[in-house]
Amino acid sequence: MKTSLTTETTRDITARLEQANTDFARIYPGETGRRQPVHTVYGGAHLFKSDTPGRLGSLALRALETFAPDADAFARALALTGGEESPDDEQFTGALARTIYERVREKLDREPVEDFRIDFEDGYGNRPDAEEDAHAEAAAREVARGLESGTLSPFIGIRIKPFTEELRARSLRTLDIFVSTLAAEAGGRLPPNFVVTLPKITIPEQTAALAHVFDLLETQLGLAAGTLKMEMMIETTQSIINHDGRVNLPLLLAAARGRCTAAHFGTYDYTASCNITAAHQHMTHPSCDFAKHMMQVSFAGTGVWLSDGATNIMPVAPHRAAAGGATLTAAQEGENRRTVHRAWRIHYGHVLHSLTGGFYQGWDLHPAQLPTRYAAVYAFFLQSLDAASERLRNFVEKAAKATLVGDVFDDAATGQGLLNYFLRAINCGAITEEEALQRSSLTLPELRSGSFVKILDSRKNL
Repeated sequence: MKTSLTTETTRDITARLEQANTDFARIYPGETGRRQPVHTVYGGAHLFKSDTPGRLGSLALRALETFAPDADAFARALALTGGEESPDDEQFTGALARTIYERVREKLDREPVEDFRIDFEDGYGNRPDAEEDAHAEAAAREVARGLESGTLSPFIGIRIKPFTEELRARSLRTLDIFVSTLAAEAGGRLPPNFVVTLPKITIPEQTAALAHVFDLLETQLGLAAGTLKMEMMIETTQSIINHDGRVNLPLLLAAARGRCTAAHFGTYDYTASCNITAAHQHMTHPSCDFAKHMMQVSFAGTGVWLSDGATNIMPVAPHRAAAGGATLTAAQEGENRRTVHRAWRIHYGHVLHSLTGGFYQGWDLHPAQLPTRYAAVYAFFLQSLDAASERLRNFVEKAAKATLVGDVFDDAATGQGLLNYFLRAINCGAITEEEALQRSSLTLPELRSGSFVKILDSRKNL
């Protein structure tokens, strides 16, 4: 067979290509395989206690039992079974509605909060220095107490103030007090999945500064290098595109030097920075979709998790029973129910909008939002479970060959996405591990590997 090139003549070309491919793989390592929480619950630092997640779960269950005491009532509340807003929609009648309701209740009882952020920013406000010092120390002691008693959420962290000229000193002091106190109280340990959220980022120097502060804290406290991680909040127009007209998001990430695990979108600060009036600041505004798509394009393949913002319409009943045992009138109870159900439907729709857009995490601000968070997440996964099961099962059985199932064509690049679907569904409680094994035809080691490439390799060797 005649050829014109030799290994010697292409050595420089292949060496440069090898280096470029290696650099690319370092920047874009792909999914981490770690569990990503489906939400982050924010609460003021002055209110945090070691048992806060459990108390929020109790409040969420009480709201569910009060305003949707059974599966049919919950489905009607969300306008999913012939309700006033969707009279022809019967997608949640019967078994699926019951499954969702039962799993929401089980989740609220077992693990109501997946991620909690102790907030020293918008949910806390600006207070005298001595007061914030005291709250930073007290919150750290409560986290240490929760770490010891096992009452913390699986993911937890703090949100500090932004690194603006006005607030950076206060922000750094709060961070120092909190982490130093926590390390001392917990014997040099930090909770698993602990993170520091940096808000209102505008320039790479801010993420770089936090990364350098992490270096100093780890050295001073005897923590292993790389222990401290950050989340970036994308809530300014400058965080998307900088003054040079360059996309700023990759620059922010690079400046974090591997410390950044997630990027959270701030709906209301971002829309305000776009001069959108308050009446039109909401999660489904086109400006939000643009910003979030920029986040996806910039961070895809980096392993950085993406989180959407919050629904600010709270499911709070306007009437409460007066002290002394007086009961509400039928009219007041009806208004309470309509108000909560209206807020639930808005929140449910926003969560589904995020999920269909590829944002699998979002913010929750009130315990009564937890039922609809999990209802939307479970509905999202369970509605497409049959189709995803068939696609993954057929695809795995044919190993690396493409397959046509119905009118959807899968190639090899789809396999990891299908596997990720099952892993996310298991992690959030939408399905059990046993259900995933039955539907996907995978073995337990294959499922837990989290790698479609490893599954294909193992199947080829059978």
